[in-house]
Amino acid sequence: MIEGVVVTPLRQIEDGRGKVMHMLRRDSPVFTEFGEIYFSAINPGAIKGWNRHQRMQLNYAVPHGLIRLVLVDQRQGSATGGEIQELLLGEGHYNLVTIPPMIWTGFTGLSEFPALVANCATLPHDPAEAERRAIDDPSIPYRWSAAG
Repeated sequence: MIEGVVVTPLRQIEDGRGKVMHMLRRDSPVFTEFGEIYFSAINPGAIKGWNRHQRMQLNYAVPHGLIRLVLVDQRQGSATGGEIQELLLGEGHYNLVTIPPMIWTGFTGLSEFPALVANCATLPHDPAEAERRAIDDPSIPYRWSAAG
């Protein structure tokens, strides 16, 4: 597990009409502040990444579909520097993943339909605060398989 990354199991309350899927409450131990909530749809087999935020904490959950989330720690002085963490999020793996700043993130769609990734970020989006790299950037030691 990468230092500072927290995986929190989330509640789903089901009845005959459907279900309620919890994500994040302000009284949660991982909640720090609210910046914005956005949703990212990812097609089957598509890859989104690499992204790293300077100050923003991410809070990811996948209420529809399934993804593989990949985290890479290249922080100077981190106890887990150089580590890679892979997580399944979505159907059967309904969790909130809290990701501290300066962790590279990427994900791929694993379901047979577009997956929906929700992010409750601690800051509003600011392109100057984020860094992006290509999915095959040699400075990030992870290689995506042909199936994502």
